[in-house]
Amino acid sequence: MSQRSSLIRIGTRGSRLAIWQTEWVRSRLHAAGFETDRLEIKTTGDLVPDVPLAQLGSRALFTKQIDDALLDGRIDLAVHSFKDLPTQLPHGISIAAIAPREDPTDALVGRSSIVLNEVPNHGVVATSSLRRRAQLLNVRPDLHVVDVRGNVDTRIAKLEGQSGWSAIVLATAGLVRLGLHHRIGERIPPDTMLPAPGQGALALTVRTSDSRVEVAARGAAHDPVTAFAVLAERGFLGRLEGGCQVPIAAYAVVSGTGRGHALRLQGRVLSLGGERKVDGAEQGIVSVEADAEAIGVRLAERLLRNGAAEILSGMRGSVVAQVPEP
Repeated sequence: MSQRSSLIRIGTRGSRLAIWQTEWVRSRLHAAGFETDRLEIKTTGDLVPDVPLAQLGSRALFTKQIDDALLDGRIDLAVHSFKDLPTQLPHGISIAAIAPREDPTDALVGRSSIVLNEVPNHGVVATSSLRRRAQLLNVRPDLHVVDVRGNVDTRIAKLEGQSGWSAIVLATAGLVRLGLHHRIGERIPPDTMLPAPGQGALALTVRTSDSRVEVAARGAAHDPVTAFAVLAERGFLGRLEGGCQVPIAAYAVVSGTGRGHALRLQGRVLSLGGERKVDGAEQGIVSVEADAEAIGVRLAERLLRNGAAEILSGMRGSVVAQVPEP
């Protein structure tokens, strides 16, 4: 195969973490014999870094401009943090591969080592996520939770510059991938803070019509066990019609080998202030990806019957997008 015919142009956000993730994918493709180029693209979330995510008017905060480049033919493949993907992809785009997952938990980061139980009464904790905010307040209603935006390095710098802040919450996976393990005070247990659906996994998207790149990406980077887990979580999120504006959390664990894998999914829906919480679990045997998605849908429907529908209805009336897409 010639270099010309095997060239794959890859689109990504420009943060240090996004570039790390893309370079990991490039290394896998290079090992499979493909040449690649990297194109960095600013997304809605990057263009308005000081606006709280819940106030932005798009669910595709970190994907729209990359999707446009894919559909326009400027790139052939996109690398995303799986949790950033909307549950409905634009027509003409599909997920080609889901890469192996890093630790999906959330991490507490302080100026020195700190765990959640050691944050002082009425301490200040910063996060960009309504999911993290709601779960923090559910277990520590005394806390003052403030908003912080930006990439990993920017958020850590803001923590260092805010003497009144006790800690920030970041995804463990990003810290690990950037070699910042030493900044983690606590990997918050899922029982306390359930992760975002898909957290820690990478999604590779392609034009649906481009079988050459789809086959290349899947062969180089796809991990079936990770796919089962995060697609169950995505099925849960999709049935609840959630996004950055809604505190929804889910985490699936897959075990077993052979034709069937055992999958157990935990899901959680909270009110914005953490006063109300509905959670539960669903399990089953999965042998194809549709089985995993179905488990997510079943759990979502059960939680909707058990009170999540009321929480979500009230929440969507109170969280209104105030800033349109740039």
